[in-house]
Amino acid sequence: MAKNTPSSAEELALERSRETAEGYILPPGLQYAVEGAYDLEQPLLLTGEPGTGKTTLADWATWHLGAGKPDFHPLPLLFHTKTTSRASDLFYTYDALSHFQAANLRDGRTANPADYITLQALGLAIAMSKGRPEQAPPFLAELPETPRRSVVLVDEVDKAPRDFTNDILDEIEKYRFRIRELAENNAFEKAGDAKILVILTSNSEKNLPEPFLRRCAFFHIEFPNSDDLRKIVQKRLGVITPATEKAYDELIKFFLDARDKSVRKKPATAELIAWLRLLGMKNYFEQNDTKQRELLQHNLSFLVKTQEDLEAIRKLI
Repeated sequence: MAKNTPSSAEELALERSRETAEGYILPPGLQYAVEGAYDLEQPLLLTGEPGTGKTTLADWATWHLGAGKPDFHPLPLLFHTKTTSRASDLFYTYDALSHFQAANLRDGRTANPADYITLQALGLAIAMSKGRPEQAPPFLAELPETPRRSVVLVDEVDKAPRDFTNDILDEIEKYRFRIRELAENNAFEKAGDAKILVILTSNSEKNLPEPFLRRCAFFHIEFPNSDDLRKIVQKRLGVITPATEKAYDELIKFFLDARDKSVRKKPATAELIAWLRLLGMKNYFEQNDTKQRELLQHNLSFLVKTQEDLEAIRKLI
């Protein structure tokens, strides 16, 4: 939540988010999808295999839409979907157990349920769009004083039960919700002039309902080709020089061949970056051919994640 003076943890999070945004390589057309979804105030549904940059788009979108703007929340607001997630969890959580215990400790007097409410990603974004009200209850007390626009990431929405997306149709279209546990002042709706960009990622593990899809903009991220992977490596690692260019091209080709040979789990971009970083730590680029083959052989476990794939990919070396 926004505060007047950022803590060291918040400053670190801001720095990491900025670095992620600056290192992000957008596929063709994705910037238009982000800007269009923001302008039309429609959620943006992203699909693509793991490792194609769906999750990290939220950092780029926050930086692209809000950099240097005091009325824009500087970090994306995150919701990590679980198989047990309920629709209300996207907006707020209510600690019923602590409330019950507090009520009992008060000799039967009812504790205030507002003390046991915590806003979650989209609920926080909607509340921030109006700023902090006077006489704010505890769950609104740390809101910024002035309205904020923001980016919300709902990660892996296809993990949730089917009722999750069916139950948020109105809320995600109108950007409004209610806190059922509050008897009064329990309705929250986005301020008309404060936009919220909602990014939802999906690994297409199951189909999403059509009424939900109708409310979303859609973009599918293809896995990067060799030229795009080279750009990503250069951005993330900053190590491709004339002296190492040929070796990096060979490693990227090996990586793409490994994806083609993989039987169960194709290595993703994140695994490529970690693998290349590790090889750099082992001084791979200064070694002779025999030592390089040895390093490839003994560090495949950071690229390949199943025994079947390991046996198939060893044949490439």
